[in-house]
Amino acid sequence: MQLTPDATVLLELGAFRLNATIVNTWIVMALLVGVSWLVTRNLRPDAPPGRWRNALETLVLLIEGQIRAITHSAVRRVMYLAGTLFLFIATANLLGVIPGFAAPTGSLSTTVALTLAVLLAVPGFAMAERGWTGYLRHLAQPTWVLLPFNILGELSKGVSLSIRLYGNVMSGAVIAAILLGIAPFFFPVVMNLFGLLVGLIQAYIFAILAAVYISSALSDEPPRIDPEDPA
Repeated sequence: MQLTPDATVLLELGAFRLNATIVNTWIVMALLVGVSWLVTRNLRPDAPPGRWRNALETLVLLIEGQIRAITHSAVRRVMYLAGTLFLFIATANLLGVIPGFAAPTGSLSTTVALTLAVLLAVPGFAMAERGWTGYLRHLAQPTWVLLPFNILGELSKGVSLSIRLYGNVMSGAVIAAILLGIAPFFFPVVMNLFGLLVGLIQAYIFAILAAVYISSALSDEPPRIDPEDPA
């Protein structure tokens, strides 16, 4: 049993190894780009919205509402990043129920790459909002003596993000494989349905935590997580 798609090598040319993680990541990205293009190719103000456009607009509004419940700073910019993370992780996890498709989020290299994107986005958003000196002052709160510890705290957030996503995806795959050997007909169906739910939850948690980390870097006040906030 292969626990990670990194172990499936599809092409090897010298030092270059094309594994299932890379190929499946390309598939997820191509699917997202293709669906987005199909939905928006005839997007005009005078054209009545279709079912797919309504569904896409509803999804965007839901994501924006969740981001606005956390922060009022740079809502649209944070939504672009957090929404992209959610759609990529959710799509990858949902496609993982297809036989023969190994979710790229089951690879530690993918989760680390996503985490690095968040770790780079946090200071990037903060510096764009308050300048690099303002961001350093934010990290030095409440005193400059704690600056190294606050930097380590920022890095630890990234480690927890990657390990959490990788661990949950991999544990689901291992449990499904064990149950498949015990009862090859009933349990796989139940585990696939459970995997769909867990995949969506993990995508939501990762995106929300990314938005929370960025929000905390943009404001000296703690981020608000209140779905009932009318703002």
